[in-house]
Amino acid sequence: MEKQNEKPCANCKFRAKYDKDPKSLLGRFWRWHINFCPGWKGYMKSLSDEERAVVCEKYNLKG
Repeated sequence: MEKQNEKPCANCKFRAKYDKDPKSLLGRFWRWHINFCPGWKGYMKSLSDEERAVVCEKYNLKG
C-alpha cells in the first residue's frame, strides 16, 4: 500500500497554487476538481481520521 506522501495529491502543484493564492485560476480549478476526483477521494481515504479532519478544515470540506 502507498504511503500518504507517495500519493500525487499530497504534492500536487495545483494544490500548492491554491494554498498560495486560493483565488488564482489554477487554485480555483483545483478546488473545483477535488469535488469529483477519484484520486483525491482515494487520498482522503488513505489519511488517518486526524489528518482527514485537518485537511477538511483547511479546505472547508465536508468530513
